[in-house]
Amino acid sequence: MNLYTKILGTATMIVAVSLLAKAQKGKPFPYIEGETLTNQQINIPNNTKGKFTLIGMAYSKKSEDELKSWFNPVYQTFIHKPSTPGLFTTGYDVNVYFIPMFTGAKKAAYKVAMKKMRSKTDPKLIPHIMFYKGELKKYKEALDFERKDTPYFFVLDKEGNIVHATSGKYSGSKMEAIEELLEEW
Repeated sequence: MNLYTKILGTATMIVAVSLLAKAQKGKPFPYIEGETLTNQQINIPNNTKGKFTLIGMAYSKKSEDELKSWFNPVYQTFIHKPSTPGLFTTGYDVNVYFIPMFTGAKKAAYKVAMKKMRSKTDPKLIPHIMFYKGELKKYKEALDFERKDTPYFFVLDKEGNIVHATSGKYSGSKMEAIEELLEEW
């Protein structure tokens, strides 16, 4: 792959992420119901109203792997509460849910995948992983996610409206954009 192709590919990705964010901003997040790894039923946005919410969604094995790249940074930034807060400790009060989506033929693997993930996931993250089993079309249309090998991330305001959207593997700049948004509110 030559330099021109790499630059063109990067520019295309930047435009796609930018369009995703603009297309979603201000829209209500579509209702989704699922089960956390602690067997709690969650309805988003109904159960998340009153707090900002960060949602990561994946609907293929490759996108799930990229979704997992966000686990530790999101945990360290938004979930972990140090026993002795330091000078630079942030105090975000944010709901966080990572949502692997089981649709089509993958629905049959739902319970087995839940059991496997429960045994391999850090116990501190378990309440923040919500499994969804159902149809995909509604979410693909409402959230404009077409690339099945890419995870999608949304920040919802306290009323359940999308205020930020991004996609792909974790990066410091994506996390920084989310933090800046939350600090503004």
